[in-house]
Amino acid sequence: MLLMTRLRKYLMTPAARLTDSRVRFWLLLSLGFSSYYSYLGLEQAFSSPYILQDDARHHIFWMQRFVDPELLPNDLIADYFQSVAPFGYSAFYRFVAWLGIHPFVFNKLLPTGLGLLTTGYCFMFSLRLLPIPVAAFASSLLLNQSLWFRDDLVSATPRSFVYAMLLAFLYYYHRRQLWPMVAALVLQPLFYPQCGILSGGVLVAGLLRWHRGRPALSRQRRDYWFSGIGLGVLLALLAPYGLEISQFGPVTTPALAKTMAEFWPGGRVRFFDDNPLIFWLGGRAGLFPDPYLTPVTLAFALGLPILLTRCSHWPLVQRIKANSGLLGRLLLASLGTFVLAHLLLFRLQLPSRYTHHSFRILFAIAASFTLTVLLDRLLAWATSTSPPRPCRRLLALGGTLAVAVALMGYTATVSNFPVTLYVEGQRPALYEFLRQQPKDTLIASLSREADNLQMFARRPVLFNRENGIPYHMGYYRQYQRRGLDLITAQYSPDLATLQAVTQTYDIDLWLVEAESFAVDYFQRHEWLTQFQPAAANALAHLRAGETSALARLDPQCRVFAKDGMVVLDAQCVQQQ
Repeated sequence: MLLMTRLRKYLMTPAARLTDSRVRFWLLLSLGFSSYYSYLGLEQAFSSPYILQDDARHHIFWMQRFVDPELLPNDLIADYFQSVAPFGYSAFYRFVAWLGIHPFVFNKLLPTGLGLLTTGYCFMFSLRLLPIPVAAFASSLLLNQSLWFRDDLVSATPRSFVYAMLLAFLYYYHRRQLWPMVAALVLQPLFYPQCGILSGGVLVAGLLRWHRGRPALSRQRRDYWFSGIGLGVLLALLAPYGLEISQFGPVTTPALAKTMAEFWPGGRVRFFDDNPLIFWLGGRAGLFPDPYLTPVTLAFALGLPILLTRCSHWPLVQRIKANSGLLGRLLLASLGTFVLAHLLLFRLQLPSRYTHHSFRILFAIAASFTLTVLLDRLLAWATSTSPPRPCRRLLALGGTLAVAVALMGYTATVSNFPVTLYVEGQRPALYEFLRQQPKDTLIASLSREADNLQMFARRPVLFNRENGIPYHMGYYRQYQRRGLDLITAQYSPDLATLQAVTQTYDIDLWLVEAESFAVDYFQRHEWLTQFQPAAANALAHLRAGETSALARLDPQCRVFAKDGMVVLDAQCVQQQ
């Protein structure tokens, strides 16, 4: 009996200050788990000299220019992705490169720092809503697990910053600390503009009150002063994004996107779907992050609305209900900006960016609160009888251990944790050969290996699958034209066609897979079929048994051949 009483007192007694030893213990344990998950990611990150995170292939590769301005010269792909990078994000990497840390190395190290920052703010924000340290630990642990089951945090791309920045804003907003809140708001548009728009929605929702069953505006002058300053800062920093005229514009319109295979199942940026459930609930257009409720312990979040409505007389539920208004505003702002992004489709980028990140935070906190309330009731039940009943104590102790194991040990039961999506280059000999070529060597290829060459070979490519992002038509029309021309040139039996494309783009090297002339190549590389009619014509040549001019070239044109990859000298092609 005494043991259970002490256990409940230790776990469920409120404490909200860092001077309390229990708060410090649970915070340090939270940071420890974050560090451990980061360590697992770092093991993968530095397991090979040719390895980089998947999304770095369009967010980071161009930053080699910070180290050597002569790299990737006149590279359309590098120019485009550099132009769309948020200013603060780009400046941050540039500053680190100036300090002597290569962007590729920093990309692997940064998730550790962002993870610790996210963990700290999640812990302190959760503690503000429910001053139970073990609940704050559960919130930060569940959020960490949720983030490491996807590649958002580990990518060290702009979206990796959203969790720390959004939680910092929520924490300072809840404490009514104006200038720290403003500092958090200043960073959001500079690193991830969508986060700024979402926070603006929270500030607007903060002016609403529920009065006599109806929404009404706040009557507190301080609310308008607080929200007004925050919104003014956001508008000033977000305005340039709305007014800026990109050299790669205009933005793709919904009507145009619906006609493009790239936006449908099987396309490079699948967005639309004939199934309305898939369209509205998952993917780039949908409401919920995919995979749903991962880790599965997030399912406890679904129980919080039930507790708030059916069990409002419980002491912990009363605390949650009194302090959780900001969670409701975050939910309202997420849904509102999600709808707005659909109404202004592609002008505010993808609708999912306004709910996926915030929902992970909401689900982690809601699940931890539900578990804490249920655990408190279980311990109270075990100590509520006199004389004490041993069976109740055993059940309560077993339930407490089960919750602890489920929370802290869940990831040990999953074989693919953490999910990092690191890409390892499989052809080091090819990369080393290409690095020996002049820095302005332009490589033409339809091979998926072209996705890696800008990173590992550090040479520009004319075209690759990874960077075929059709959101700005000024860029994508050029990219699409290149794809059509390369497919035509590689599979045409006419040497003059091959030579004309080589000359048009001033190609220096052709990289060809030996298996690319097999009939089933297009079936194994379905993304190529987006480029019509060139893909259909190429397939017709292959089925007719016609040998392409590229395949007939003199073997003397080969300057590299290994592991099924052949590099041809374009100058030799022109001399045939």
